[in-house]
Amino acid sequence: MAATSSPAPSDSSTPSYTTPLVVVTLLFFMWGFLTCLNDILIPHLKALFDLTYTQSALIQFTFFTAYFVMSIPSGKIISRFGYQKGIVVGLLTAGVGALLFYPAASVPSYPLFLLALFVLASGITLLQVAANPYVAVLGRPETASSRLNLTQAFNSLGTTLAPYFGALFILSGTMLSSDAMSKLDPAKLQAYRLAEAASVQMPYLALGLALGVLALAMAKFKLPVIASVEDPEAKAVKLSEAFKHKHLVLGALAIFVYVGAEVSVGSFLVNFLGQPDIAGLKESAAAGFVTYYWGGAMLGRFVGSALMQKIQPGKLLGVFALVASGLVFATTLLTGQVAMWTILAVGLFNSIMFPTIFTLGINGLGKVTSQGSSLLVMAIVGGAIIPLGQGALADTIGIHTAFVLPAICYLYIAYYGFVGSKPKAAVV
Repeated sequence: MAATSSPAPSDSSTPSYTTPLVVVTLLFFMWGFLTCLNDILIPHLKALFDLTYTQSALIQFTFFTAYFVMSIPSGKIISRFGYQKGIVVGLLTAGVGALLFYPAASVPSYPLFLLALFVLASGITLLQVAANPYVAVLGRPETASSRLNLTQAFNSLGTTLAPYFGALFILSGTMLSSDAMSKLDPAKLQAYRLAEAASVQMPYLALGLALGVLALAMAKFKLPVIASVEDPEAKAVKLSEAFKHKHLVLGALAIFVYVGAEVSVGSFLVNFLGQPDIAGLKESAAAGFVTYYWGGAMLGRFVGSALMQKIQPGKLLGVFALVASGLVFATTLLTGQVAMWTILAVGLFNSIMFPTIFTLGINGLGKVTSQGSSLLVMAIVGGAIIPLGQGALADTIGIHTAFVLPAICYLYIAYYGFVGSKPKAAVV
């Protein structure tokens, strides 16, 4: 993809960014795969440790809290060392987190699983802060949303494959019910938990090693330096400067509710599809249907990337958000196969939301791009807060009705797409 705009390096020839885009796109696939495995871990650990919906939502709470805690440090690492070294550090950190699943399963201990997830997510946070704005500036500004949607499609490929992978290697056994577990003596209960927890060891060990190999390869690859966001003046910009851009601040809130809604739906899909009045599926079978949810997002990103060549990103975002909200509201009112497919169809309309909100948020930031990216990635903490809220609702009013929370979130995203995404600087 050729770049002819100011963000391109200032040499005499027009640079080709095709190879760097291919390399960075691989990162999108990896963190999509790792993030979506949480949807498989939730029902598995919920059954293993006999957790409530609220307690099982701590998995996403811990994972996405890392985005809030580590976004500013990640932005500082990138400002000081550049995008490429930041990516390498992120891959190594995520690899360590994946390897920590081995001792967590050996105990087994729910708090240790949460610690491993936090470390893993800390690495992914650094990758997000680096890769999203990097893709946005690898080419012409007017095609940034289309370009990021295309690379995010491969992120969705990872999220599509992860449920199948998780169902095959993690949910392949038959979990005992709470009543059956309560009848086991302490020794047999511990032995059962050790056996079931062991199912996560080899998959995460393999992922940890793969991340390490990818980090080494990334360290040797030569990525181009983007002058407008990696020059000395950009490194001196403070995070507070980002808050002066109203469309960025509103975009951060849109990221917060979007990730919260997307993660809430995905996190409770397996349990929702297992309800007798919905589909009555076993966990391993329900996990296979989660693939349709994330597969829809992948398909939608390819389609959305093409549509954005003709339709303004903000308008398309608004339309997709309204449809997603309508589908989720419909799910709360319906039962059986219809309710199953209306909630799965939400994935198709989730597709363009994150990359489009992100590129609209950093539009026109220039030297504040790295700080703006940190703020947007920090807002991913919505994936920690909103699923926890939905878990509490599920424990109180039932898992079916609890989907009203993400339905409301999509309404704000529609507002941002139609109104709030228009750049307008404002001192906060």
